[in-house]
Amino acid sequence: MNSVLIVSSSDKGIELLTQLLNANAPSSITSATNSSEARRLLNNFEYDLIIINAPLKDEFGDNLSTTITEISASGVILVVKSEIADDISAKVEDYGVLVVSKPIMRPVFFQSLKLALASKKRISCLKNENIHLQHKLEEIRIVTRAKCVLIQYLNMTENQAHRYIEKQAMDMRTTREEISQRILKTYET
Repeated sequence: MNSVLIVSSSDKGIELLTQLLNANAPSSITSATNSSEARRLLNNFEYDLIIINAPLKDEFGDNLSTTITEISASGVILVVKSEIADDISAKVEDYGVLVVSKPIMRPVFFQSLKLALASKKRISCLKNENIHLQHKLEEIRIVTRAKCVLIQYLNMTENQAHRYIEKQAMDMRTTREEISQRILKTYET
């Protein structure tokens, strides 16, 4: 774990959570005292873990926790009073927010910490895979458009256009996408 954001209205809460985190593994810890400050910090930096000690000064903290899961891959732990933990958990669990009740029991906190970090790693891998697949899809679109241009302007069949792009890419030691972009630039301008 590299970076942690603790959001708590009380200095005592920040101190306790910092001690718990440092007992597990030293981290780069940043703190915010309200949700507005936390949102500003999140606009500038991606944290591995975000711990929200509810209630906050400007909101309870459940809305902040769900918003964080929608805009980042960070693991999120929401710390609430034990009387309302089940209700809050039911409200935020579909977003992947882990709820820990107060008073904090160390074993439960450390288990939640491990789960939150594991979910962050999984989400990051899925985001990277998504980016890779989007790039592949864009490449396929460009190659397909280039094939259509070759069919239209040079009266090639689809197989001929495909072979032409493949052969040009091999001969010029470049990608099919680059060859396709050159074709599009030549015939579509």
